[in-house]
Amino acid sequence: MTAGGVLAGRQAIVTGASQGLGLEIARRFVQAGADVLICARDGEALQAARAELLALAESPAGDPTRPRSRVLVERADVSVPDDVTRVATRALDDLGGCHILVNNAGIYGPKGCTEEVPWSDWLRAIEINLNGSVLMCRALVPHFKQQRYGKVIQLSGGGATNPLPRLSAYAVSKAAVVRFAESLAEELRGSGIDVNSVAPGALNTRMLDELLEAGPQQVGEAFYTRALQQREQGGVPLARAGELAVFLASAASDGITAKLISAVWDDWAAWPDHRDELDHSDAYTLRRITGRDRGFDWGDR
Repeated sequence: MTAGGVLAGRQAIVTGASQGLGLEIARRFVQAGADVLICARDGEALQAARAELLALAESPAGDPTRPRSRVLVERADVSVPDDVTRVATRALDDLGGCHILVNNAGIYGPKGCTEEVPWSDWLRAIEINLNGSVLMCRALVPHFKQQRYGKVIQLSGGGATNPLPRLSAYAVSKAAVVRFAESLAEELRGSGIDVNSVAPGALNTRMLDELLEAGPQQVGEAFYTRALQQREQGGVPLARAGELAVFLASAASDGITAKLISAVWDDWAAWPDHRDELDHSDAYTLRRITGRDRGFDWGDR
């Protein structure tokens, strides 16, 4: 561990960080010593988040090794190229660089049958969840290449590995961002830039509230019932995904790339001892399940 925390001397951008998991990741980064720029569309919520992060950034009494982390905010929509350029430029100019990009900004989008929901709403979910992630990478990867180091952390979700009827735009976008992250990781292999996706688990955030407000007619009876149970049981703590984000942002994870990692179920803290195995395996990636994988003797040649 470096003096002042595992992320001391590093700068990070966290999108969609005015609340929920994005804010939790920003908290963890500040506590680990990083300078952070958070962005979101809600300017008022951003200012409240900044105040909270600045309080965390105060140097602890008796610990002269930890300087105060810098915290910047930028109101931005990650689906708008000019906004993305402004966020990247602000980080590079005012923080002095960037080592970590967390693509957290996302929405559920329309809820209901695919043929019935407004087409503009369906496209909007793709624009924010998928296009926003790609735009942020396009803006920061040249800088990462120049410094021969970088960390891209892409937030995934249940839609990446399971069909989500009545939430098709969300499911499609989340599967797409994982495949994009895997593809980008291969483009950048050997460059010192790691690209990974995080499945945070079932979180009790505003997005869960949004599902419950929509009701069973829009999201489906089974999904609504599961959402109710999740709220009652408390869901997965935000801290788990926050801890994984710090690991992926730190030097401990150097060389681990192109993986979809569950914050809840994967023993990711032990992965640095198995870098070579991970590097030469399709484990923890999106892939097609064949009949052979399920013991069928009739489906494959």
